[in-house]
Amino acid sequence: MKYIAATATAIIFAATPAIAQDTAGTPATTPMASEDTAATDWAQLIRTRDIVGGAVYTTNEAYDEGSWGDRDDYAWGRSGYDAVGSDWNQIGEIEDVVLDRSGNLAGVVAEVGGFLDIADKHVMLRVGDVDLVPVDDQSYAFITRFSEEELEGRPGVDEAWWN
Repeated sequence: MKYIAATATAIIFAATPAIAQDTAGTPATTPMASEDTAATDWAQLIRTRDIVGGAVYTTNEAYDEGSWGDRDDYAWGRSGYDAVGSDWNQIGEIEDVVLDRSGNLAGVVAEVGGFLDIADKHVMLRVGDVDLVPVDDQSYAFITRFSEEELEGRPGVDEAWWN
């Protein structure tokens, strides 16, 4: 009886690796790309790494509702500029990109004022207050109609503000 039990146990243990190998089989494949991804024009996409750290310029122009509008939706090129103007002043730097819970662009956080990161201030600019212009093939700047003083007068956004 012991011989039969030992033999049965040995057969079970010997067959277990073979069974495990057979059940591994071919892994199920899940397509990585959807139909939407296949139709995406990749040349029209911009990565946040190409925006963060970019400059914020003021156009030194008075508010013009015709060119900027008071819109919350975002449309690149709304201001009509396609490059950084030679008469614009750099007034800050993009620190972060802000998305809403749906994944839509809500605005950007800009660092304004101060000197060498001393006494600077982080403010949020909503999408209706900025426009994106290319600096070169791999980086972008934001432009706004607001002056540096107007941005410094806005409420600051630090880490506690987000929570």
